[in-house]
Amino acid sequence: MPNTTELNTTELNTDELDAAMENVHRAGMPGLFAEVRAGDQVWRGAAGVADVATGRPVTADMRHRVGSITKTFTAAAVLQQAESGRIRLDAPIGRYLPKLVPGARGEAITVRMLINHTSGLAEYLPYAFPSLKAFPALADTGPESLDDHRFTRFDPVELIELGVTAPAVGTPGGPLGVYSNTNYLLLVQLLEHVTGSTAEQCITQNVIERAGLRDTGFPTGPHIEGPHSQLYEAWLGMIDPPRDYSVYDMSWVGPSASLISTVTDLNRFYGLLLAGEIVGPSSLAEMRRTVRIVSQEGKTIDYGLGLYPTEAPGQDTFWGHGGTVWGAGALAVTRADGGRQMSVAVNMQRWNKLDSTGRPQPHPIDDALAALYRVAMYG
Repeated sequence: MPNTTELNTTELNTDELDAAMENVHRAGMPGLFAEVRAGDQVWRGAAGVADVATGRPVTADMRHRVGSITKTFTAAAVLQQAESGRIRLDAPIGRYLPKLVPGARGEAITVRMLINHTSGLAEYLPYAFPSLKAFPALADTGPESLDDHRFTRFDPVELIELGVTAPAVGTPGGPLGVYSNTNYLLLVQLLEHVTGSTAEQCITQNVIERAGLRDTGFPTGPHIEGPHSQLYEAWLGMIDPPRDYSVYDMSWVGPSASLISTVTDLNRFYGLLLAGEIVGPSSLAEMRRTVRIVSQEGKTIDYGLGLYPTEAPGQDTFWGHGGTVWGAGALAVTRADGGRQMSVAVNMQRWNKLDSTGRPQPHPIDDALAALYRVAMYG
């Protein structure tokens, strides 16, 4: 049965939340944990195992790799620098980093376009991980590079060069952007350029510590410090049984997707951010101005400056971000008025096998997670 802590059940149906969590585990997820807040009421739950070999259970206080949720932290740090006058959102990136994005392209791509993924810069990932070369053409990819690069120490400038020199995926500021980690590695370099410190130091001091997050930080090596789950990567059924990638050098994404956090810290962060306590009201309004982009999953979504909206028909809008790395996934969203929050972490990724056309097949985990999200967000 799920391991649950509850402070009040007036608005949070803990029985439904417990059942929804357990259903995700029964559908095939090794383990997951979550925190849901409604006002001052808090529910925390966990279901399944942190280690399939030993049966060690997951708990709701575990630290977890949260992937591209990191981008909200990075974007907030950039907007803080914009508030101080060190960065202009609509200035060309070439004026700050002419060697990394040279020539006319550097003049055409603005800081804002990097944050909202409308730069047209390609994703570097398939070039850094050769077996993913056909990504996002999933049927032609393979997981071999994941093992090859478990302890590789990537140079972020070299990764940026891979993305900048790859064929463009759009025109700067075009009507449809394309999600690309190259954008955020450039923002990391921009933070270092204008602050004179590392991006990790800048984000830690100005965002993480400002929010009072106790269990959030960047990795100092390939291991996750503190209580955590193993992280199982299935790579579309090509790794069977799924393999543990909890020990991994995260320089392949750096401060664009390497953050380690807890579901409690994520809810605290997004609550404070949407209350205007991490960046000012005008910056928060900029973060919530969306454009249309194509996500890494090939879906067209609305995306702001490190934030995107989630809503069901006829329901309230939530703002937040999701993230995945090898074996780990997380989603953190907060209702626009801050009155309800959800953070969920799962310890397996890419569970959908491919059909004969190379498209991911539906999996019971998909429906079970969607049901959990509905219960957590809308009751």
